[in-house]
Amino acid sequence: MKIIWLGHSGFRIEIADQVLLVDPWLVGNPMFPEERKAQAITGATHVLVSHGHGDHSGNGGDIAGELGIPVVGIYDLMHWWEESRGLTTIGFNKGGTVELGEVRVTLVNALHSSSVDGKDGPIYTGSEAGFIIEGEGHRIYFSGDTDVMMDMALFEELHHPDIGILCAGGYFTMDMKRAAFAAKKFFNFKTVIPCHYRTFPLLEQNAREMVAALPDVRVIEPEVLEAIGI
Repeated sequence: MKIIWLGHSGFRIEIADQVLLVDPWLVGNPMFPEERKAQAITGATHVLVSHGHGDHSGNGGDIAGELGIPVVGIYDLMHWWEESRGLTTIGFNKGGTVELGEVRVTLVNALHSSSVDGKDGPIYTGSEAGFIIEGEGHRIYFSGDTDVMMDMALFEELHHPDIGILCAGGYFTMDMKRAAFAAKKFFNFKTVIPCHYRTFPLLEQNAREMVAALPDVRVIEPEVLEAIGI
């Protein structure tokens, strides 16, 4: 399995027989070199979108249309994209699980908001969410944008994820201190990868506080387009 950071909250996850692009914001992302877009998306089988905000959903539909692959996410947003953009979608809801080849994806709760910009103001796009991605004997918890919440205790009890991809930039989501607290309080991760940081000056710029708080966990500060082998 390979986990490849695409900057901000975007990831390319090569797992079992699937290549998943999770929240791939590639155009307009200050951290992503747009001339390397083909490298990031080639061979992808599905796009996963956690919620409607442009730094998560902004390029997902375009990439799915370009590659002719399904977009996977909350029913409301998927239905809207299918009707308005003609995309192939897999829309489901929290607690639901879909099988993508040899990979299982469960939609789980997050604590945030979800909308896209419209000409008359924000357009509701269904509820914000995270994912449990299961394959190759691993379970990844991708938090999406969230704060710490008690639901995380249930995710551990139900799914036992060994890898956490956690938003940790602060301001819009958990910061490093809160994300580390969540990892220690609710989970038994072997590996934690912070995300949603370093993109803009108002976000956290490093994971030193998380590393110090989780001495028994492999905390990996990712580099854009550099594969993390698990």
